Amino acid sequence: MKKLKPLVLIFLLTLFNGISQEDKKAQDIDAIKAMCGCFDITFKYTETFAPEIDYEQHHDYTASAHELALLIEDEDNKLSIQHLLVIMDTMVIKHWRQDWEYEDTKLFSYEKESNWVFKSAEENAVKGQWSQKVYQTEDSPRYAGSATWIHADGKHFWENKSSAPLPRREYSKRKDYNVMFRGNRHEITDFGWVHEQDNDKIIREDGQDDVLLAQEKGYNVYTKVADEECKAAAEWWKKNHKFWSKVRTSWDKVYDREGDLTIKKSVDEKPLFMHFSTLQNEKYSAKDINNIIQKFVDTKIATSAKGK
Repeated sequence: MKKLKPLVLIFLLTLFNGISQEDKKAQDIDAIKAMCGCFDITFKYTETFAPEIDYEQHHDYTASAHELALLIEDEDNKLSIQHLLVIMDTMVIKHWRQDWEYEDTKLFSYEKESNWVFKSAEENAVKGQWSQKVYQTEDSPRYAGSATWIHADGKHFWENKSSAPLPRREYSKRKDYNVMFRGNRHEITDFGWVHEQDNDKIIREDGQDDVLLAQEKGYNVYTKVADEECKAAAEWWKKNHKFWSKVRTSWDKVYDREGDLTIKKSVDEKPLFMHFSTLQNEKYSAKDINNIIQKFVDTKIATSAKGK
């Protein structure tokens, strides 16, 4: 049986559910916005399979905290959610950011070794879809993918597979693989939402097929709680949102290109987040921030779209 084209699939889904494309998009937006709020979260990961019999399974990973997910952009075709971790009620850490863009034809796909490849899709191929672009704590790229939100049988979910760098919980500890091929499923529930993952830990080398080292299951549960539980994060964002708005603007200029995008792991023996930790003050201009970011962009490889 031939695989249905996205445009045909969307048409059949909307026809079956008796809704218009506009109503379907409104449902998608409601689902994305449902991931905003104050949450009690638990992160759980366990390795489930390895093809080599002598592979030594790594320990499970479990963590918990409160997290505030703020809607910082709310446009017709783009929603941006900033996540802020709250540790021990008072300590706030800027966490990941996820941007959702409707019928997005351009994204950067992670390859390996801090290199992202620009990919362009035909409009028909992403009809009715939303891309999810995930960013690191300092708003540098992490991974991206595009898929259709499904609303059926009382379920609301989006799922996609895409390559990504090693997760923060492993990138400083593991040297035996260099790419995580992520299977991401975001499902909205009556208590909040669940980020379920089926991940392949991959060894990727030039000119060779990917080698599977191990597989893992991830289950991150977001249970909505009173906004008061995330008060520290809300106050932190009020003090720092202008700085991070300047950071996003600087990064947008970097992403305005076609071709590879390579980000250096460190400059002056410090990763990017350490440079930002000393800059995080409103008195620093957009030029100061842009100068720092440009030091991390490998201009020898990147090709500007405007220069084409």
